[in-house]
Amino acid sequence: MKKPKISVITPAFNSAATITDTIESVLTQSYPCVEHVIIDGGSTDGTVDIIRRMERHYEGCLRWVSEPDGGLYDAMNKGIRMATGDVVGILNSDDFFTDEKSLKTVADAFGNDTDAVFGNLKFVGREDTEKVMRIWKGSPYRSFRKGWHPGHPTFYAKKSLYNDFGGFNTAFRIAADFELMLRFIEKNRIRTRYLDRCLVDMRVGGTSTRSLRNIIEGNREVMRAFTVNGIKVSPLYPLMRLLPKIHGLFTHNLLSTLLSDRGNG
Repeated sequence: MKKPKISVITPAFNSAATITDTIESVLTQSYPCVEHVIIDGGSTDGTVDIIRRMERHYEGCLRWVSEPDGGLYDAMNKGIRMATGDVVGILNSDDFFTDEKSLKTVADAFGNDTDAVFGNLKFVGREDTEKVMRIWKGSPYRSFRKGWHPGHPTFYAKKSLYNDFGGFNTAFRIAADFELMLRFIEKNRIRTRYLDRCLVDMRVGGTSTRSLRNIIEGNREVMRAFTVNGIKVSPLYPLMRLLPKIHGLFTHNLLSTLLSDRGNG
């Protein structure tokens, strides 16, 4: 396979406080064949002004739109439809690449025997992004039913997979990313490759981890994801999935943040 063109899709809404970091991390990638697709949901806080101001630095490699949408996963689907790359990945508007070689590492991992790649994910402080809260350490494929799955912000897949198997199921409010990876990897047995390096830095406080209530609701959606894909799983699966998260929260002093339930769930 020739070196792929990579489309990085960024859904955004009122992201003025963080999207500059996201944009700069795309612009500084050493891999040359990158397209950035920004789907803004009609921000009113200056996000669009930032995008317009930064657009000239892309030299034609930015595609963007600002209009109302149906939420995060609807925006991702819109971005996939707009993308012209061979490979698609999601970089949320409060996340950024770990270093300038993240996308080169992704591109180098693709070949004729690889449909998707994923790696490790670094959780960092929302204000102090130099502060590492924890590391999501991935591993090669081991089965979703055993509690394994990739960190979605590190998941890069051939665009043809979305044509073959569909995009994000917007009936899922929190776990549509899990459902999509389950459908691609477990149900349709795509060929994956694990990269043992951090690819993305993710600010703590995302939709799925923002509150304890969202974690519980997310686990309910995960069980529904198995059901809609016809995959049998133990009733104890949510506990198997939840306990490591709670352990990590105690370890990294994040439990009080979740218990405060400051999210939108």
